[in-house]
Amino acid sequence: MKNDSLKGQHRINEQIRAKEVRIVGDDIESAVYPIAQALKMAEDHGADLVEISPNAVPPVCRIIDYSKFLYQLKKRQKEQKAKQVKVNVKEIRFGPQTDEHDYNFKLKHAIGFLQDGDKVKAYVFFKGRSILFKEQGEVLLLRFANDLEEYAKVEQMPLLEGKRMTISLSPKKAGAPKKAAKPAAAPSADETQE
Repeated sequence: MKNDSLKGQHRINEQIRAKEVRIVGDDIESAVYPIAQALKMAEDHGADLVEISPNAVPPVCRIIDYSKFLYQLKKRQKEQKAKQVKVNVKEIRFGPQTDEHDYNFKLKHAIGFLQDGDKVKAYVFFKGRSILFKEQGEVLLLRFANDLEEYAKVEQMPLLEGKRMTISLSPKKAGAPKKAAKPAAAPSADETQE
């Protein structure tokens, strides 16, 4: 399907409407040719005349096999996509009077998220009159950041926005050391059983 979406983006051969085109390529001298001559050159090479820059004056074309051209385009897009780093932001919600067990449970999850390379946004949500405990909420978030000091750095200190007090944390080491460590640990456990 993606190949089809790329297909319609470029004019080829007789679809090119310009009177003259600039031809670029590996084994062709870069110059401006009348469209008829450019089409003849493409035919002589057993390839297509592909318009790669339609807004240029005159339009820029390349003599190349169209399917090969689409393949190269697709490959380039795939490489660019692979280079992009996706950063997920995981949210952890606290109440202003979160008990110790719940706090430790959420702390453990935050460590996991950070080890996977995700950012963590922790917040205390104040309902009704619980806004009176905003100092308690700030202390809770600062304690949370302090307990995660080994795994994360604070991007934004506790900030009260309406009924939410948030703190943002990002992982100290990019990547996922936890995932990389699992396969290495598994064989050693098998070796001890044998």
